[in-house]
Amino acid sequence: MRVYAFGNKDVSYDNLAFKVADKFKGKLKNVEFIKVAPNEDLPFVNEKQVIILDEVEGIDEVIEINNEDLDKLVQSKSSTVHDFDLGFQLRYLQKIGKLGKVNIIGLPMNKKVDYLRVQSILRKLVAHDMQGS
Repeated sequence: MRVYAFGNKDVSYDNLAFKVADKFKGKLKNVEFIKVAPNEDLPFVNEKQVIILDEVEGIDEVIEINNEDLDKLVQSKSSTVHDFDLGFQLRYLQKIGKLGKVNIIGLPMNKKVDYLRVQSILRKLVAHDMQGS
């Protein structure tokens, strides 16, 4: 199972997903972490299931977001095409039928990460993936 970690390695307030991915790399069976930098094309268009690890503004703890919750993601104000955020891109792909099942592991910005909660969510998603559900 692939987990796509979104962030910017050069910006301290936007690299938490990369740090979490590095912490778990090689420690979870059947999980491969792929780092996605800002403004890269999304590498998972047309995949049946997409797992994303990213920071989410406005949350206090690690949460899981799925397809039904995508509309709840607040869209940032955009002034150029480079300002479109992940939430916008996911909603767009969903609208045009190019996005399968999505699970986002939301990490709180500027808060302590509950690594046990992240691990629990990942293990659950791996189990579902192996069962084909």
